[in-house]
Amino acid sequence: MSRHIYILNGPNLNLLGKRQPDIYGHDTLEDVERNCRAVLAEGFDLSLLQSNWEGQIIDWIHEAREKACGIVINPGAFTHTSVAILDALNTFEGPVMEVHISNVHQRESFRHHSYISLRANGVIAGLGIEGYEAATRRICSIVGA
Repeated sequence: MSRHIYILNGPNLNLLGKRQPDIYGHDTLEDVERNCRAVLAEGFDLSLLQSNWEGQIIDWIHEAREKACGIVINPGAFTHTSVAILDALNTFEGPVMEVHISNVHQRESFRHHSYISLRANGVIAGLGIEGYEAATRRICSIVGA
């Protein structure tokens, strides 16, 4: 069994640390990757990927079907719009953890709905980038360290 975790990030997360730091903080995706690698259980590895393109995220989910034991996903704005990403996640058999850096429930009402949550085994919102670490640890736990 694969012990590889895909950490997928949606639109605008390439600007993490630069875009709206009052909401998203000053940490970058490089910080996310470093911190997640630090909490990986022994024998696990990860790939952190980011795209502003919905189709690319779907392709990575399809790839994960063959190469990954779990997915951590921060779909960004696709959270609230993408039935296509939900459909792709529904083809993945391993655990899926949905992560949001901010507490989306304290923000605009359109952010309160998540298509991704219909598939996610867990949802973490409002913990900053520490949410990625919690999600990574959880997948290691579910899969079996």
